Amino acid sequence: MRSYDFAPLYRATVGFDRIADLMDRVLTNDVAQPTYPPYNIEKTAEHAYRISVAVAGFTPDELTVEVKEGTLHITARKAADEANRSYLHRGIATRAFERRFALADHVRVTGAAHEHGMLHIDLVRETPEALKPRRIEIARPDQPKAIDGVAQTVTV
Repeated sequence: MRSYDFAPLYRATVGFDRIADLMDRVLTNDVAQPTYPPYNIEKTAEHAYRISVAVAGFTPDELTVEVKEGTLHITARKAADEANRSYLHRGIATRAFERRFALADHVRVTGAAHEHGMLHIDLVRETPEALKPRRIEIARPDQPKAIDGVAQTVTV
């Protein structure tokens, strides 16, 4: 396994530490990726997404959805009354879990719904006005210059 040192990147850049952390996380194979519970990620519109997690056996009160530091955390804790049950066959796993999803910049969670054993989390990418492309008018020599929307005339 290869190991990469991102320390020089941290010294030479400002504001890219999140990208380096993401690359470090992807390249690290030390932690096995959990497979429980199964989930889907679908694109529902041009800038909208939905994460659907199979949470059979859990009630909405036993589920928690949080966004912390650019990461979506989904946790489930089963109530203590399960210990009193005796199963002949147990095929529905209701063990506690925590699933994390790294969110890109400007991705916001808009809602969550629990229906038919599925937890649906809706997300939307909102590009701030400052990052959207804008057209700059090209001034002509015969027109007065506009500064902050106010026409300025220059007299010599």
